[in-house]
Amino acid sequence: MIRALLLFLLFLPFVAYAQSATDIQAQIDAHNEQIRALQAEIVEYQRQVDELAKQKNTLQSAINSLTLSQKQLAAEISVTQNKIYSANLELRRLGIAIGDKEVTIETDQAAIAKALRAVAQGEQEPLVAQVFTARSLSDAWQAAEAMNQFNRALADHIVELKATREALAINRDEVAAAKTKLESLERNLTLQKKSVDLNKAAQQKLLADTQNQESAYQKLLDEKRAEEAAFEAALFELASELEYVLDPSKIPPAGKGVLRSPLDSIFITQQFGTTLSSKRLYTSGTHDGVDFRASIGTPVRAALSGTVLEINLGSVQNCQYGKWVLIKHNNGLATLYAHLSDISITKNDFAVTGQVIGFSGNTGYATGPHLHFGVYFADAVSFKLYTCKNGHAVTIPIAPVNAYLNPLSYL
Repeated sequence: MIRALLLFLLFLPFVAYAQSATDIQAQIDAHNEQIRALQAEIVEYQRQVDELAKQKNTLQSAINSLTLSQKQLAAEISVTQNKIYSANLELRRLGIAIGDKEVTIETDQAAIAKALRAVAQGEQEPLVAQVFTARSLSDAWQAAEAMNQFNRALADHIVELKATREALAINRDEVAAAKTKLESLERNLTLQKKSVDLNKAAQQKLLADTQNQESAYQKLLDEKRAEEAAFEAALFELASELEYVLDPSKIPPAGKGVLRSPLDSIFITQQFGTTLSSKRLYTSGTHDGVDFRASIGTPVRAALSGTVLEINLGSVQNCQYGKWVLIKHNNGLATLYAHLSDISITKNDFAVTGQVIGFSGNTGYATGPHLHFGVYFADAVSFKLYTCKNGHAVTIPIAPVNAYLNPLSYL
């Protein structure tokens, strides 16, 4: 009986899934290799976009920039799709591993139960009796060794059963994490497809507005610059008329991480306040926010949780901030996201930190795609009607001059 139980414990059946797991891992590795190649393409596209940004702003450079951005977005979509494939393969691998462990646990439990029942019921012959009834000393030693092996095998299987249960729990946690990752990737894919649509629409609009004529494009830029100068002058005049007694205790002290970046990757094209560029570009001599480089359709995220105080979705050609969102936060700050190509949130919504609230663009007086990001004392912000040069009246956010804060002090 001991020998029979020993053989049963030593040669328990195992689920032969190793080959399947190996095949799945090979597929995951292949997708990861494609991801690395695509990421290298994305870096190269970004380098070319950066080079174009240094060149003179012409119709051809604007079209080339949009075309490169479309290629970059297509590569980013392929990266996300490969990550989704890999995540699904990982779920399959974990499913196989979980199934194997469940069978192993069931088999081990049955084997251990059978062995313990045999011991409890005294089905095995006592060791002393085996020694005295053995036909030879060799047989006696074999019987004793069989008993020792049986005890060791039983102990090993109890340890293995515990380890398998722990590994099963880990696998189940990994499944939950993989599903969360998959959901995040699928949301990101939806955003990327939206970005492509916005980019293509911008390119079509540019060609329609200019009739593919450089002179028409330069005229459009001149109109935007004239509108920008008029808007900045009016904004500074309105802001100067307002008075606000600042109470520093109502806002957080400046520090890194008070706000998250509104973009996943930032590159500053215009600083806040008085700079060499601001003296040349703005009537007031100062810039009331920070400009970040952002291709049309780049997802823009809430810098902090808060209530959407106001939005402007009906962009007027070449006028003011274009499409914008203003969010009021519980820490006393308010943030502005301007020149958007599209807005994915509505007034009075509650936005959470990192939530996509819109997509970058070049609406309003922007002469090129970027994100204008502003930070204010929230209590000092009000809204005024502003009349564009073309006669349209639009609502704009306004605050006293001393209520505009440097965004970089909080990022």
